[in-house]
Amino acid sequence: MEGLFMGCLIGGILFSIVSVILGDWLSASLDGMLDFLSLDGHPVLQPTAIVGGITVFGGAGLLLERHTGLHAGVILALSALCAVAAALAVYYLYVRPMEKSENSTGYSLKELAGAIGEVSIPIPEKGYGEVLIKVGAALTSHIAASFDGISIPAGKRVVVIRVEGHTAYVSLLDL
Repeated sequence: MEGLFMGCLIGGILFSIVSVILGDWLSASLDGMLDFLSLDGHPVLQPTAIVGGITVFGGAGLLLERHTGLHAGVILALSALCAVAAALAVYYLYVRPMEKSENSTGYSLKELAGAIGEVSIPIPEKGYGEVLIKVGAALTSHIAASFDGISIPAGKRVVVIRVEGHTAYVSLLDL
């Protein structure tokens, strides 16, 4: 039993060290060759959580084996419970909040529908102007036309009604 627990503990520690030190380099040098290993099933099945659980299984097993007089089956069960608890804790306290905090500057023009912006270059009745729209943490500039067929002066707040091609059709925002 001690060999199983020691192997899990050492394997988890080595995985952590390799991931931190060589993770980005390996990913870039292998150019996605190991992507088939990704776990795209249930969101809880994240490598960080799984390896954390395996490491805790090994550590808890060693501690229980060396410092208690419990039967081997009880030690296995308690170690497994500790491993599951640790894996869930890693997922819910670390992995999941990190996934939600990721920001991207990429967006689709179709996502602009309903966005509020400000006219930077006046929009004539029939023709094009320009609007500034906040997307994420940045202001973006877009070609705009009047949805209602009225001229909209610079500085006015507008709402994007729809996007066709690269043109945002906007309407004056009256609150």
